[in-house]
Amino acid sequence: MNLRERVARNLRRLRQEKSVSQEELAHLAQVNRNYVGMLEREEYAASIDMLEKLALALDIDPIEFLRADT
Repeated sequence: MNLRERVARNLRRLRQEKSVSQEELAHLAQVNRNYVGMLEREEYAASIDMLEKLALALDIDPIEFLRADT
């Protein structure tokens, strides 16, 4: 699994675990909702700054996006 795929899977999993919709996450992170969906579908690769914004919005450590499947 490449890193983009890992980040996408973890983003979706973590967002769903927090019971947050893509739209809610986008609002919390102050990004476009379509962008969140594109990250989850691996259409875009998130920058480090974006991972930090998303992590803050989800109240998690950004390293969680890079963890291997457990």
